[in-house]
Amino acid sequence: MRRRAHWTAAVLALAALAACHPPDGHGPRVHAVRLADLPRPLPRPYDDTESPAAVNASLDAAFARASASGKRVIVDLGGNWCGWCRALAGVMALPEVKPFIDANFEVVPVDVSSAEGATDRNAQVLRRFGLAKVKGVPWLIVAEPDGRVLDSSYTVTDNHHQTPQQMVDWLARWAKKAPG
Repeated sequence: MRRRAHWTAAVLALAALAACHPPDGHGPRVHAVRLADLPRPLPRPYDDTESPAAVNASLDAAFARASASGKRVIVDLGGNWCGWCRALAGVMALPEVKPFIDANFEVVPVDVSSAEGATDRNAQVLRRFGLAKVKGVPWLIVAEPDGRVLDSSYTVTDNHHQTPQQMVDWLARWAKKAPG
């Protein structure tokens, strides 16, 4: 039930956040987003009925789109039972954040876990990115269009990134900088 405690912490953190600027000046600025501002119910971004072949096809399509557009790819590994996963999806769906995400990333949510927290679904995705397992979810893989991994971690919702603005700041670190 440790995950339920994390969900409670997420709800409390979201309810208590304060506004701040992204540290590098990139990305959206989210002002005092309250829990009430997140979509209700929180999104369920993962398709737990999708076959491994369909997941692979989704990944291939995202990397093809990224190659054409120059965007980076975020592979979002998680499960719909996970409060942090759903909170992150809610943050990324906010009207202040979604255009930034859409302009900078191809996002592929991949269900990798069961309600018991085991991360054994879609193991082919883990292998594709050189992972034996993930230590927690949401686990984000940020990659270049050619598949080169820039980051692979769950730090987007770790103890240092638990407010919507902190999540956005973390994501903004991985947006490609405008030339010049």
